[in-house]
Amino acid sequence: MKALKYLLVGFFFGIVLTKSEAVSWYRIYEMFQFQSFHMYGIIIVAIITGIVGLQIIKRKEIKDIKGNTIVIQDKEKGSARYWIGGFIFGLGWALVGACPGPIFILLGAGFLSGGLILFGAVFGTYLYGFLKDKLSH
Repeated sequence: MKALKYLLVGFFFGIVLTKSEAVSWYRIYEMFQFQSFHMYGIIIVAIITGIVGLQIIKRKEIKDIKGNTIVIQDKEKGSARYWIGGFIFGLGWALVGACPGPIFILLGAGFLSGGLILFGAVFGTYLYGFLKDKLSH
């Protein structure tokens, strides 16, 4: 029964991203060409929602699904790895026209090329897990 509510949230998320055109390759292309504010507006709304949500979690001491208090860790020092990781993420996003959320939406909408993107995302995650001890974090 718990899985049903997660499935419903996933469907809702997919509908919102589809209706807002966040899964549109054309909209992503426009963003990376600095031709339109559309995607930047969506990202700004997501950032503001995250900031407000985190403040509510911190101030109200919200508990997770198991009843444990949610603890937000302090930021780590050093930002070079975040810039490098963000650059790699953005490069992949620009090349394939999809970030992780819309991959499944594209598959659900019948775009079989989303399978290739999903394979690349899973492979990249596996590769990072394999190499993370050798990387300089």
